[in-house]
Amino acid sequence: MRAIVQDGYGSVDVLRQAEIDRPEPGADKVLVEVRAAGLDRGTWHLMTGTPFAVRAAIGLRRPRNPVLGRDVAGIVAAVGSAVTTFAVGDEVYGVAPGSFAEYAVGRADKLSRKPKGLSFEQAAVVPISGRTALQALTAARVKTGQHVLITGASGGVGSYAVQLAKTLGAEVTGVASKPKLDLVRSLGADHVIDYTNEDFADGPDRYDVIIDIAGNPTLSRLRRVLTPTGTVVITGGEDGHGPTGGMNRQFRGLILSLFIRQRFPFFISNESGTDLEQLTNLIEAGTVVPTLDRTYLLDQAPDAMRHLIAGEVRGKVAITIS
Repeated sequence: MRAIVQDGYGSVDVLRQAEIDRPEPGADKVLVEVRAAGLDRGTWHLMTGTPFAVRAAIGLRRPRNPVLGRDVAGIVAAVGSAVTTFAVGDEVYGVAPGSFAEYAVGRADKLSRKPKGLSFEQAAVVPISGRTALQALTAARVKTGQHVLITGASGGVGSYAVQLAKTLGAEVTGVASKPKLDLVRSLGADHVIDYTNEDFADGPDRYDVIIDIAGNPTLSRLRRVLTPTGTVVITGGEDGHGPTGGMNRQFRGLILSLFIRQRFPFFISNESGTDLEQLTNLIEAGTVVPTLDRTYLLDQAPDAMRHLIAGEVRGKVAITIS
């Protein structure tokens, strides 16, 4: 089968298309004929092998699974002997490591039925980002009437966080660059802030919840606009530098929470199929709509990664397997 592989860690230059053997599903796994795969910052971390701490799980000198990609949408081609939830021919979406390929294997409990009415490309950009946004809002305990600030509101996680916060009855302020403010408004944000012209931390508004996705603001800046008992959920640093790759703010926030009334819960999302089912229901109800920036063919995956790195993506991009 055709696949995008990497023989080591590094820049986009480590990616190449190759012909490799088709994988076989284990007892609790599903073989998916990939129709589309989503691209997010997590895939960039896998490509670069940063932060270095992740290499203990994915391979110290080179990735154990050389095929890139995790988000997937496609058709079940085979199931393991212990799988009872899916059958050959089912349309599914979820997480399957190595999804930048014609076939990928994923655990049955990390897949769900594809939402009706979505294309495979639209479905492929939901699982990781949509699930992260849902779990972040759950960790923040968002309630009706609360004021919620979302940084990086035009990105993969942010575009879902805005919509999900609105479904919970929150008043939402989204932070993004000027060219992307129209997108954030269309997602349902009540207010928008152009971070290139305005610092959200200098404004008069105070927020019950901050979902911090982009920009790596200091804890002091976040606390400045947080209510006395407010909550900040940091979805993870994106710089990739140092042993923790920017997650030092999460560790410091967790310790700080022991001494103040404001909450900084430590947050790492998990790949839950149950959350996918919840997202599927919201999508089919028309409450949540995936934001698909553009699609690329499989051999154009390096170009898709460059587009992501440049910070030009509105929502997410998908890789189409034709």
